[in-house]
Amino acid sequence: MTESFRRDGEYEQYANPYQGAQQHASSSPVNPEWPPPPAQPPAPQPVTVEPGTTVWPAQQQAAYATAASADGGHGGHGGGTALLTAAPVDPSAPAPKKKRTRGPLALLAAVAIVAAAIGGGTAYGIQELTGNDTVTSSSTSTNVIPSADKGTVSGVAKAVSPSIVEINATLSNGSSTGSGVIITNDGEIITNNHVISGATSIKVSTSDGKEYTAKVVGTDSAKDLALIKLENASGLTPATLGDSDGVQVGDEVVAIGSPEGLTGTVTSGIVSALDRDVTVSTDESQSQDSQGGSGNGSGSGQWPFEFGGQQFNGDTGSSTTTYKALQTDASLNPGNSGGALIDMNGNIIGINSAMYSAADSTSSSSAGSVGLGFAIPINTVKSDLAKLRAGGSDS
Repeated sequence: MTESFRRDGEYEQYANPYQGAQQHASSSPVNPEWPPPPAQPPAPQPVTVEPGTTVWPAQQQAAYATAASADGGHGGHGGGTALLTAAPVDPSAPAPKKKRTRGPLALLAAVAIVAAAIGGGTAYGIQELTGNDTVTSSSTSTNVIPSADKGTVSGVAKAVSPSIVEINATLSNGSSTGSGVIITNDGEIITNNHVISGATSIKVSTSDGKEYTAKVVGTDSAKDLALIKLENASGLTPATLGDSDGVQVGDEVVAIGSPEGLTGTVTSGIVSALDRDVTVSTDESQSQDSQGGSGNGSGSGQWPFEFGGQQFNGDTGSSTTTYKALQTDASLNPGNSGGALIDMNGNIIGINSAMYSAADSTSSSSAGSVGLGFAIPINTVKSDLAKLRAGGSDS
């Protein structure tokens, strides 16, 4: 009798559950107490916390939990939405913080990353932009000395001494000692003409004690300059030639040479005056008597010169030449001739050539510096260098 109360299709529904599911999905809900599940939210994006661990954002987890609760736990209804369980998170681990970098700092940070990939040169440029380092340059000179030693006599001496040599010339009537400045790594050296004039042989000692034989390349007696070249030399330290036009009275200077054969002697002072008219001898026989300073020749051991209508350190003779000189109170003594006058950046600004001594012309026993020294401006040297390399005006 119970079969007469059966609804149409009831047993068929239980016999074929798939057909009932299709009908249920395509028709309106039968029971109004079961509302349709909420629309499925966009798929959450994973957030990587550490290698091998993936968690789902908390807000998205909450949305899914709310949907599951509204569905009453019947995941088969409303399209069969599956819930994902979040991976366990260590409660002791601090929550990741998100930091935003804005403005120029963000730009510099991005550029710094690129600089680190490219190399040290670009990275140094980033330091410049952020003010972490400063480079000082000059249009008239080069900073030869490390920044830690800049402006110190010891810094100048350390940087430039390897470029200064002692010259020993053998003459027909004795010998003389002077100084010179290395200008190429294969041994070109600038010195005074009166240091090597009339020499039959020339020996040069570098600051590390090595000795070389040298030959004369060219001379210019009118400027009291000479160029010599070491034989079989390489790997030397050339000096940096500065700009003597930028020198001012009162500038600090350092002189390096070999007075009285004392190799590598360093003295210091200031530039006392500019454009002094200094007159020196061009006569070879006269220069043999007193050239270079500390020689065993027959003269006074000093280079005679004229200044202000007066003659100093002996008779200059009848054959003379006059040039513009830098005056300095840095101590110069016999043997400094041909050595370097240097600014505090380590640039050669002059070639020391003459000094005044209170001693008379017949004795060198009381000779010594009284703070009146003269140097040929380095710009004069640079303008004469091509001529000297071609043999000079005396050849």
